[in-house]
Amino acid sequence: MSLPEISKLGHVALVTPDLEKSLWFFRDVIGLEVTAENNGTTYLRAWGDFEHHTLSLTAGDRGYVDHIGWRTKKPEDVEGFAQLLEKAGTEVHWIEAGEEAGQGRAIRFKLPSQHSFELYYDVEKPGGDDRTKSVLKNQSHKSWNRGISPRRIDHVNVATSMDVGEIIEYLSTQLGFNLREYVKYTKNEQVMAGWMSVTPLVHDIAVIYRPEAKTPNQLHHIAYWLDNAQDLLRAADILSEEGIKFIGPGKHGISQAIYLYVVDPGSGCRVELFSNSYLIFEPDWKAIEWTEEEHAFANTYWGETVSDKELNKPLIEA
Repeated sequence: MSLPEISKLGHVALVTPDLEKSLWFFRDVIGLEVTAENNGTTYLRAWGDFEHHTLSLTAGDRGYVDHIGWRTKKPEDVEGFAQLLEKAGTEVHWIEAGEEAGQGRAIRFKLPSQHSFELYYDVEKPGGDDRTKSVLKNQSHKSWNRGISPRRIDHVNVATSMDVGEIIEYLSTQLGFNLREYVKYTKNEQVMAGWMSVTPLVHDIAVIYRPEAKTPNQLHHIAYWLDNAQDLLRAADILSEEGIKFIGPGKHGISQAIYLYVVDPGSGCRVELFSNSYLIFEPDWKAIEWTEEEHAFANTYWGETVSDKELNKPLIEA
């Protein structure tokens, strides 16, 4: 019997204390399309996303991530993961079909760091409406319909005050993620950050060490993909026109991606606009090691550093 597998990142369920401002930011500035509004939650996706949603926004008393959703490769993998996780001592909760709009039966559980994950397979893939649908049959919505207009969701980056190596081990052994690049401390050889994926992307998820974090389950950022560097420059213009501060554009050494970081003014969620990263097709890929001394260069090959004080706001819980 084959082991269950995760196919891709699905969505991020974000709670915000200012739903109106977050909706304005993600819909009108970032340019995501609204696919549904159900029981106080607004569901959105980028024009190249096919699943019902890649982001949901729900009003709450503070900004935090309710869960991060991942789609499995096969329908039976949801049950398969439930059995494996419970056998390994992870508490699993079932979410019935329709409880989350557009989605079938799913499981939710917490990593050792208390980050909340959801696994599902069945999901609706609605087309755009008469106003937003593309003439291209292989695209869900018109591109450039509004705002920055990213093509798709790309990855999540979570932060923790725990031993990053423990989280990486859990993601690898329990969920099948592959370590692609990582940074090690010089003195104790412990991992301070790791980039992992189940797809050819350099990372579907990254895990970074934040000893000052108030809880071990923090979100560093979510990322949406733009096709090229010119799109990123256009995004910078749009943000400047709206009077929204941002970091970048710049280029990472790790992943080789062009980036720009901006914070949702409603929830405090940091968003990375991301492009030009490399892909991994080698079945025998050996994870790239960066030293502590190389960390700054690995993080910022050129451009403004992500730790710029202008966006040095507290991370939100995940």
